[in-house]
Amino acid sequence: MSITIADVAARAGVSKTTVSRVLNGKGELDLRTAERVRQVIAELGYVPSARAVGLARGRTRIVGMLVPSLTWPWMGEVLQGAVDVVESEGYGLLLFTFNRGEESMHQFASQVSAQSFDGLLVIEPEGTLTYIEQLHARGLPVVLIDDRAKRPQFPSVATTNYAGGECAARHLLELGRHRPLVITGVERFGCTHERLDGFRDTYAEAGVELDPRLVFEGDFTHESGRRGIQHAFDQRLEFDAVFAHNDLSAGGAIQAVRETGRNVPNDVSVIGFDDIPYAEHTEPPLTTVHQPMRQMGQAAARMLMSHFGGTPLPTDPQVLPTTLIVRSSTAPHSTSRTRPAPKNRSH
Repeated sequence: MSITIADVAARAGVSKTTVSRVLNGKGELDLRTAERVRQVIAELGYVPSARAVGLARGRTRIVGMLVPSLTWPWMGEVLQGAVDVVESEGYGLLLFTFNRGEESMHQFASQVSAQSFDGLLVIEPEGTLTYIEQLHARGLPVVLIDDRAKRPQFPSVATTNYAGGECAARHLLELGRHRPLVITGVERFGCTHERLDGFRDTYAEAGVELDPRLVFEGDFTHESGRRGIQHAFDQRLEFDAVFAHNDLSAGGAIQAVRETGRNVPNDVSVIGFDDIPYAEHTEPPLTTVHQPMRQMGQAAARMLMSHFGGTPLPTDPQVLPTTLIVRSSTAPHSTSRTRPAPKNRSH
């Protein structure tokens, strides 16, 4: 049987409160009593619960983290960034997902009520922002990662989605690509609008208006990249480039273009967004806009650690820049044109 604080108190002839004070260094204690308790702890091999000691000290030394799912392509990078900082400060990470919807949130809420962690890092599961804002208003330190342009009423770490769209457009314009097909992300996400707006505005400044028929709503999946290409071919729409709002859909677009007999990058240049490890392994390797996902996780965790040390949480979002990573899926415009496929062409 495991040794408990009651066993230590009984052997030392003191109360459990006295043992707790010795463990936590709180309150005035007779030196001989404190030494006797420590000796009994050593003799019995008592190891106090880290959670119990933390609560007694007013801290759990645990950071909670709530995410939609672990299957998102860049989730591992964010988690690793957060863990790097949290563990270096002697804290642990308690991870919650939204995999089971309301059931998952009930489980998470029970841990909030039990004060199981000192602060919370969040990649917002859809539809939970109001609840998270309420937690922050009630005093729980919260930092949001990837705010998707929602600008919550608590600290956040974001990236430059609009500037990323601008950068993708400038790159394609420099290559002479004037008929881009855009395969967007989910329409209700703010990052989708920011990426599209940055891309569209940059083309407009160059005197090129995007053809609205060449803006296809995707959902960040490989298959939506394929569907976007097939839609353009079915509608006999000419295009010489693709800007996909993430790397998975860009990879699907590359596959679909090549299956029609067209060449990537010469006939059609393709650019993605995120720079997940997959981007280096498409054929050809994908030019993409790099999101600093690990750095975002690190920055959010540092905010919490600084707050625990007495620094107030910032009121403005911390915004980390995106950068363009040029690989082999983009190249200058060739003399050949991308022709529309026959209407009955399959993929």
